[in-house]
Amino acid sequence: MDTRFDTSVQELKYKVLKEIARGLFNDTLLEEYNEIPERISPGPKSTMRCCIYKERAIVLERMKLALGGNKNIDNIVEVIKIACDECPLGGYEVTNRCRGCIAHRCQKACRKDAISFNEVTRTAYIDKTKCINCGMCAKACQYNAIQNYLRPCEQSCKVKAISTDVDGSAKIDDSKCVQCGACVYQCPFGAIMDKSFMKEAIKILKDSENSSKYPVYAIVAPSISSQFKGVKLGQVVTAIQKLGYRSVIEAALGADMVSYSEAKELEEKGFLTSSCCPTFVTFIKKYYPTLTDKISHNLSPMATIAKWIKEHNENCKIMFIGPCISKKVEIKDERVAPYVDVTLTFEELQAMIDAKEIDMTSLEESPLDNASYYGRIFARSGGLSDAVKEALKEQGSSFEVKPISVDGLENCKLALMKAKSGNVDFNFIEGMGCLTGCIGGPCSLTHEVRNKLDVDKYGHESKEKTIIDAIKHYQD
Repeated sequence: MDTRFDTSVQELKYKVLKEIARGLFNDTLLEEYNEIPERISPGPKSTMRCCIYKERAIVLERMKLALGGNKNIDNIVEVIKIACDECPLGGYEVTNRCRGCIAHRCQKACRKDAISFNEVTRTAYIDKTKCINCGMCAKACQYNAIQNYLRPCEQSCKVKAISTDVDGSAKIDDSKCVQCGACVYQCPFGAIMDKSFMKEAIKILKDSENSSKYPVYAIVAPSISSQFKGVKLGQVVTAIQKLGYRSVIEAALGADMVSYSEAKELEEKGFLTSSCCPTFVTFIKKYYPTLTDKISHNLSPMATIAKWIKEHNENCKIMFIGPCISKKVEIKDERVAPYVDVTLTFEELQAMIDAKEIDMTSLEESPLDNASYYGRIFARSGGLSDAVKEALKEQGSSFEVKPISVDGLENCKLALMKAKSGNVDFNFIEGMGCLTGCIGGPCSLTHEVRNKLDVDKYGHESKEKTIIDAIKHYQD
């Protein structure tokens, strides 16, 4: 397996993206489209599926998603139904901990008469045709002998947006989904995948190269510092430029701008929730609508720096590159759409670089020095709170910020429930949909590097030591 990736699923996804990118760059995709599944799929003796034909059929579905997916589905995440057939249906099952007791509390708790008992062993049995997975039997059992076995995708989804369709495959309820992407990374068969906009990105890059009618800028998330194994960050920056981007700019500079503005807004309003993570913002709007007015009015760091770039560069195009799936949804927002043209993931960036046969290890390093320490630490949970504290200090404010930093939707839920009750000892909620923050994003090349100290080390390498210094450098 390619050591750049955590799992074979990621590697397979990368191979598809790379082949699509290569065909788009070389204008050979149409003539090679039907050959790609055969090139990517392993031989008959090493196939991961029941047969090579199913393997190739699944690759074709991955290719469709790599080219933008089903236009009739608004969700950025789609289920590849043909690939979703190996997980047990799950639900509540009786384990060998059942002692065949005579109390039969589980049976009495079941409202659907789904529990009966083996006449020989006296152990309980659940009739799946009657069970509605309410869990009352599990709560009643004194031996904890009844367990709920969820599929990995269902288990990863903290908003219960995933269920089982009539054909046994996973089904996503778009009205509940917050596009966190946890299911995409957690599915062991790669049966859930995010749509790619590489086709649009490559078209923009080629048009710019061929006609020079507009410059193209890349905004990179601060979590890029730990993503590419075996190469230096400066070499990654050079590789991005070789793809056709005029310049590479840190989203962390936008983070500096956001923290400075958000500190003022917090002091003015007295209570605030962050607006940097689109998953967290969507989570509030869908599940805690009474707190919507508490969301910071600031654009995210991505949108903030993109707005600044477009205001200072006429007719330019801007692409964001990061570990996040929900950023692909954020750019459809009417407040963001004028500033960000395309969003790519680190997985897609790696595929595009390799499709162009750019050897990053042989490249000279290019600088990436737009932001301050405080902007760069937005990549990890707690970074925004630290930045807001610093911004208030630099502004000479006496306002005391009492932040709570929460990562992962379960922890976000707890903080929002407290805020909803009104009985809180904090006045600022920094929420991030992914565990550990952006460095744990679903489309990271590796999830092994989730160390706060690594993020802080990258932050300390910044030449701008204060938030004001970073902002003024570009305002001047």
